[in-house]
Amino acid sequence: MTKLIKHPLIEIKLTKMRDENSSHIVFKKNLNEIGSLMVYEILRNYKPKVKKIKTPTNSITNGKTFNNDIVIVPILRAGLGMVAGIETLIPQAKIGHIGIFRNNKTFQVEEYFYKIPIVSKKAEIIVVDPMLATGVTAINAINKIKKDGYKNIRFVCLVAAPEGLLKLEKKHPDIDIYIVAIDKKLNDKKYIIPGLGDSGDRIFGTK
Repeated sequence: MTKLIKHPLIEIKLTKMRDENSSHIVFKKNLNEIGSLMVYEILRNYKPKVKKIKTPTNSITNGKTFNNDIVIVPILRAGLGMVAGIETLIPQAKIGHIGIFRNNKTFQVEEYFYKIPIVSKKAEIIVVDPMLATGVTAINAINKIKKDGYKNIRFVCLVAAPEGLLKLEKKHPDIDIYIVAIDKKLNDKKYIIPGLGDSGDRIFGTK
């Protein structure tokens, strides 16, 4: 199921990211902040477990704590830009990495790195990538994680093209997809319009 997260603060920060005049520092800062704001919706249906604690008034009360591991899995390299913002609210989260990219000539994906922390197969897996263009990168990343036996998977991005979003929904209908904007289309080079540009380059100040 696709969940579109709308909030004035997110829209303002996304506007700064879209602006071609924004430096890589501004781009990265706002990406992190949007990641933090999205956490509330990403974990809205998370079921914590009861934890009994003693308060400073010498009272015993039931509180809540995390029920299982949470693993943030950025799709390299642009996905790295979303990790810090999510970690701000979930500092105990573990981090996996998937190195996979779309070949700009064939538009096929090529994988070069995959590593997930040793956690229960019931762990909450949050796959992050700022852009969902053709959808092939996200689909292949989720395929890999499912093949390893993980079932509680969420995909989180900022901007999606309708074509890629539809493809991801069809391929993985059981996955919750969290986005903040659905853009107009892909151009003939498979870039999102209006989009953000190359998010990896804009995060790290490269070309």
